[in-house]
Amino acid sequence: MASDVVLLPESLWEKHAMAVEDVNQRMRRITDALDAAGVPYALVGGQAVAVWVATRDPKAVRTTKDVDILLSRVDLPRARAAATTIDMEYFEVLGVGMFVDRQQPNPKDAVHLVWAGEKVRADNLLPSPIMGERQVLGPGKPVVSLEALVRMKLMANRDLDRVHLRDMIEVGLVDRVLLAGLPPELAARLDSLLVELGR
Repeated sequence: MASDVVLLPESLWEKHAMAVEDVNQRMRRITDALDAAGVPYALVGGQAVAVWVATRDPKAVRTTKDVDILLSRVDLPRARAAATTIDMEYFEVLGVGMFVDRQQPNPKDAVHLVWAGEKVRADNLLPSPIMGERQVLGPGKPVVSLEALVRMKLMANRDLDRVHLRDMIEVGLVDRVLLAGLPPELAARLDSLLVELGR
């Protein structure tokens, strides 16, 4: 009888674990540096989704390869100075600000910046959250508020963003209560996901 189980070499599991730890280390390095410099920030993107999902079901947390930080543009000089203390430099690629490692300056492994109160793309319905829309969940790092995170994910509307929204719906973080505070186009997107999941 044929088996559907695929046995992976131990080295592949080790590589996977190392990749996950590399992302966690990158996040800790930059957030510790910003904390030490007193620069306000908040985790956004997949890292923020992971933190919020962990508040309901840590086993439902999905790994992510990106580190995205909400930062006020006026705080960029102080943030750049903080980044240099951990061997990171500021670069812009196609208008996207990021901190990259001096030793391995790969944009794929960078800390990507989202400017508070500014649109990520010109066609976005709303700007990014402001710095006042963040909170610390327990003893940890500041993350963007749940409502602001949902707005960001609905505006981006990529496959991965819809996956993240489904994760938050399935653990009970997101429900129909949030529809009332959204513009009609974003509310329709969220409603579609809620219906899909029988909520």
